[in-house]
Amino acid sequence: MSSAETVTLRRLAWAGVEVASGDDRIVIDALKNPADLAGFQGMPRRPLPSIEASPGVRTHAFVTHLHPDHCDRLLLAEYAATEGCTVGCHTPIVDVLGGMGITAVAQDMGERRKIGPFTTIPVPSHDWRGDDQVAWIVEAPGLRVIHFGDTIWHGKWWEIAREYGPFDVAFLPIAGVMARREGITPTNQPATLTPEQAVEAAVVLGASTACAIHYDLFNNPPYYTEQHDVRGRFLRAAEARGINGIAPGDGKPVPFAAAAA
Repeated sequence: MSSAETVTLRRLAWAGVEVASGDDRIVIDALKNPADLAGFQGMPRRPLPSIEASPGVRTHAFVTHLHPDHCDRLLLAEYAATEGCTVGCHTPIVDVLGGMGITAVAQDMGERRKIGPFTTIPVPSHDWRGDDQVAWIVEAPGLRVIHFGDTIWHGKWWEIAREYGPFDVAFLPIAGVMARREGITPTNQPATLTPEQAVEAAVVLGASTACAIHYDLFNNPPYYTEQHDVRGRFLRAAEARGINGIAPGDGKPVPFAAAAA
């Protein structure tokens, strides 16, 4: 790919990511209001970074799935009510968002939507308890990224790589969360990718850079328990596999080098 000097990437809080260019920006799984998470995930360990846009910049918010740490209903309603801003989702959840008072633009799996300099595409992702979930690809001149909300390991990595890869940056959850919820038989299988699985996914996807997300902000045993040393394990696994693994802090820029065409 050619240079992506006009596009910037930023990691927000938790699973949130921002892709910005000119007067438009895309935010995926942005989180501002954590009160709905208190009973299960607990409250954040630290203040959340600002997600405000610069004056005149239009925000287009996308949701990977309906879990409240990825679908901040108050924030999405704010964007949906703001002139020039939009909310995007995959088709199976559009009516649920509508029931929350959020008007969203729905896309079927693999359907392309053009927004300013960006093209967005929902592709397969898999949820630990079987809820509807997608990953979002965002393409811009000189840049192609993919964002997985809190996926588990699945068999669609190779299909995504063949149809849409390679990627300049893959945003991948690394917490390897062990979850316990009433009404769901407990297991010893993680509810998100582990650090090592995230690196292996990046290898399959042909990602030039693997960026860690979805870790180190919530830990609420016994209901929601992050595995040990996930950041260190992710960086070590990436180095061992020859992947450029990075783990920027909350609100920090995400450095990348555009891949060759």
